[in-house]
Amino acid sequence: MPRVKIGPALPDREKLDAEIARLRDLDVGQLRSRWHTAFGRPAPAHLARHLLFRSLAYRLQADRLGDLDGENQRLLDRSGSPEKAGRNAVDLSRQTTELRPGTILGREWNGQMQQVAVLADGFAWNGNTYPSLSKAAFAITGTRWNGPKFFGLRDKPAKASSP
Repeated sequence: MPRVKIGPALPDREKLDAEIARLRDLDVGQLRSRWHTAFGRPAPAHLARHLLFRSLAYRLQADRLGDLDGENQRLLDRSGSPEKAGRNAVDLSRQTTELRPGTILGREWNGQMQQVAVLADGFAWNGNTYPSLSKAAFAITGTRWNGPKFFGLRDKPAKASSP
């Protein structure tokens, strides 16, 4: 007879949502007290109310629904700071720039900020999808552009001036 493994019961989303909603009504002192209960140590003094709330809400969800798996945790640990990730995305010493889906490229054109989202299969701008960044730049400007150059991905690094 085959063995059957019974997994844990599915968490009650309504109870979780209600508990997170109750967090919204707490003041900073109450959130700090709740932090101490949840993490077993005082909350860092520099954390603002919104960060205390978000951290506690995440902890509630992770406890009930499960936290990140080891692979995703390691990926986030390797990614470093947002500043470092930004520098890596536009490392001008590389010939090609790797853009990941979800990246937003911005460029001011005719006094208006234009933003293009990188998709897995192209680039989105103004509700339309384009197969290349150059086609998106053409849609924005009405003239032919090298898409990576238009969005500053191919600018040459400034040369140091000699004294």
